[in-house]
Amino acid sequence: MSTPLAGPAAVAHDEAPQVRAGLPVRSSEVLAGLPAGRAHELEVAYGNRDFVRIIDLFGVGGVLKPVGPWEAEDETGHGLILAGSFAASPFGEGYGPLVEFMREYLQRPLPLSLPQQTVSEWRAAVETNLIALLSAVSPSHADSRVLFSNSGAEAIEAAVKLARAARPRATTFVNFTHGYHGKTFAALSLTPNESYQAVFRPLMGPVRTIPYGDAAALDLALREIGPDKVTAIVLEPVQGEAGIVVPPDGYLREVGEIARRHGILVIADEIQTGLGRTGHWFAGAAAGLDADIITLAKPLGGGLIPVGATIVRHDVFLKMQGGTNGKRHSNTFGGGSLAMAVALRSLEIIHDEGLVEKAREDGAYGLARLRAMQEAHPGFIESVRGAGMLFGIQVRPVAPPRFMPLDPELLPILTSLLFMRALHQGGVHACFAQNSLRVVRFTPALTMPRPVLSKMFDRIERVLETHKQPWRMLMTMPAKKLAQLARIAL
Repeated sequence: MSTPLAGPAAVAHDEAPQVRAGLPVRSSEVLAGLPAGRAHELEVAYGNRDFVRIIDLFGVGGVLKPVGPWEAEDETGHGLILAGSFAASPFGEGYGPLVEFMREYLQRPLPLSLPQQTVSEWRAAVETNLIALLSAVSPSHADSRVLFSNSGAEAIEAAVKLARAARPRATTFVNFTHGYHGKTFAALSLTPNESYQAVFRPLMGPVRTIPYGDAAALDLALREIGPDKVTAIVLEPVQGEAGIVVPPDGYLREVGEIARRHGILVIADEIQTGLGRTGHWFAGAAAGLDADIITLAKPLGGGLIPVGATIVRHDVFLKMQGGTNGKRHSNTFGGGSLAMAVALRSLEIIHDEGLVEKAREDGAYGLARLRAMQEAHPGFIESVRGAGMLFGIQVRPVAPPRFMPLDPELLPILTSLLFMRALHQGGVHACFAQNSLRVVRFTPALTMPRPVLSKMFDRIERVLETHKQPWRMLMTMPAKKLAQLARIAL
């Protein structure tokens, strides 16, 4: 005779009672504003402690609260012009046309938010518009396909899988020095930065890294590897995290011609450069590169929701997703209706407000301002870079390298942090260049009015005039804080 399964009444009496977990922080508290210092305290206790401690030491940690789309205040009420966000906020904070659209969207009874197994009108609209925008400058993409995800790194992961499925006998990816494609596993494998990669080896491989901007080096590498063994060439039309590295005229077109000659795929990472930031809808296409796979993200989410997209030629798409293989690659939240609604409205704002053309004009103005600053302060600024509304300043070291012999990266990191601190004190919120330490980047909103943009460059200029030489920024840092930083770093 079988023994019945024990029900709730049969549980042993000496079993420990379950304790219901509490929620120490309520949404209403955060909406009202946590007490000063509380967010820092919680982040140090439960988040990325050492990172928060470092940015706090330099006084650039926030909390920042927006004052209109293009400006903010820190916890002391100090005003800042926003030029951070790593190019992910195309319209600034709380941009009216996007916020109003979201209110209307959320008030209506709309189709399923995650229609993975049905047709989606929102997803269909974004797919259609992306292909229309791309095929207008690259007609060969008129019948291409779109896969959606939640981030640029995920868009790269999809691109890697598509390339491998299309060229199954090939083994090697070709990437470029100082390139940046993300920190998920395949994306990290294509991001040649030792401090990011070392602890995670063995990575996806093989990967051959060659100098960026040298077409002869690419042709030679392909011949050495063997064209039939190369899966794809992966590049950024402008290297963003490398500190805004713009390739020589004609280089991207030549890369495409070399790849076609050898029958190799090209993946153009337009996560930062696409959809207006550089003054073009697609920076690669504008420079003559007709890539096979294109990845997008940052501005597609309007600064509100993470959205990634991978556009791929139809024949390449079919190698991975054709027939009954449509679920070889999928994404739970990718293509969700809320994300697609934001993406659709974001594309409309970029298009209808002429932000591509505006970025080109404002970018030329901004680069001219930076070049004048470099000429006036050659002892402070090593170089300036720009591509549309992507700007970078490379600062000379704050001290000779012999001062930090144990870790050669500490000096450039310290230089960047000190410059960001000086900029913060001067009223500008900037961001790191993750693959070029001594370059501080400025990625203001594409919608930023010219007077605000001009004021931003005025403030940068005043910072340079105040400090004169990089080492003077070091002298403004209290010795106690430098000692704390050294303890964290070592």
